Amino acid sequence: MARSVKNDNDPIVRFNQWFEEARRAKAPLPESMAVATAARDGHVSVRYLLLKHADDHGFVFYTDRRSRKGRELRENPRASLAFYWDATGKQVRVDGRIEEVSADEADAYWATRPRQSRLSGSVSRQSAKLNDRADLVAAVNHLRSALKGSDIPRPAYWTGFRLRPEEIEFWTRRSHRLHERELFVRTPRGWERRLLQP
Repeated sequence: MARSVKNDNDPIVRFNQWFEEARRAKAPLPESMAVATAARDGHVSVRYLLLKHADDHGFVFYTDRRSRKGRELRENPRASLAFYWDATGKQVRVDGRIEEVSADEADAYWATRPRQSRLSGSVSRQSAKLNDRADLVAAVNHLRSALKGSDIPRPAYWTGFRLRPEEIEFWTRRSHRLHERELFVRTPRGWERRLLQP
């Protein structure tokens, strides 16, 4: 039976607690997450990205909107995220709707990126065919020289996406495969918690 969740059992708060626990346990790249998307025709793809932040508004990551995932997120604005931290024996799965972040949010995050990453992001057409890696490196070097001493503006196609969660599942490793699973489902009354069998 589902029940309403109190503020002290909010799944976003729980996620951030687990994330910090993984960081303290020195889990490698605790912010890495599998991001699954689907095209309009139903073809599914998955890849690893880095979470930039998670709060009451959702889970945010950045990419080239022209990439395969960028196209799929616009064609079919739903996605699933999965985090696994072996160091703590915990996993989180998040399903929900996708929206683009505002230009101001994207600009603010772009400004925090290392200069070399901004150069690479400005030159690369993510997921497009590449005939020769040397051409890509040369393009980065050319832009570096052209913009020496100048700011590197954020390209319009480089942006962020926010997953607004509708379901969040917490999985805890236990012995004999009797793992603990808790599913939080967003309802008009707020989050409801349901226990699932392993």
